[in-house]
Amino acid sequence: MNVYDRMKEKGIVLPPAPPKGGLYSPCKIVEGWAYLSGCGCNMGDKVYKGTLGRDFTVEEGQMLARNCALNLLAVLEREIGDLNRVKAAAKILVLVASQNDFYQQPEVANGASGLLAEVFGGDIGLPARSAIGVNVLPGNLPVEVEAVFVIA
Repeated sequence: MNVYDRMKEKGIVLPPAPPKGGLYSPCKIVEGWAYLSGCGCNMGDKVYKGTLGRDFTVEEGQMLARNCALNLLAVLEREIGDLNRVKAAAKILVLVASQNDFYQQPEVANGASGLLAEVFGGDIGLPARSAIGVNVLPGNLPVEVEAVFVIA
C-alpha cells in the first residue's frame, strides 16, 4: 500500500521538518542508507520540557516519542522526496530523560516504533531499537529519537 494512502487512512499528518540546531547534517544518505540525526518531540510552537517519572507519565512519553518519529519522517521526506522509497526502518535509538527511579524507557519507545509500524506496516516499519534512560537531553527535552532507514 502507498505510504501516503496509509497515513491518510490513519489520520497521520507530518509536521513541517524541524530546523537543524547546530553543525551537523539532519539526514546523511550513504549507499542506500539514510542516517537521521536525533529529533526532539516539540511540534511547532508546542514545546515540551522535563523528565519522565516526574513531569510526564509513560503514556505521555509514548506520545512524545511518537512526535519524535513524526519529526524524523518529516526530515526524511524533505531529504528523499517520497517516503515510498523507504525499504526498511532499520534502527532507532530512543533517548528518554528519566528520573533515577524510572525504568519504563522501552514502553516510552513504543510510541516511536508504533508510529513507524503504522506508516510503513510491520514488516518494513518495525525497527531494531534501543531505549536508553539519560539524565538530561538538549533543551531539557523529555524524549529524542534518531533513526536509520534503508531507502531505494
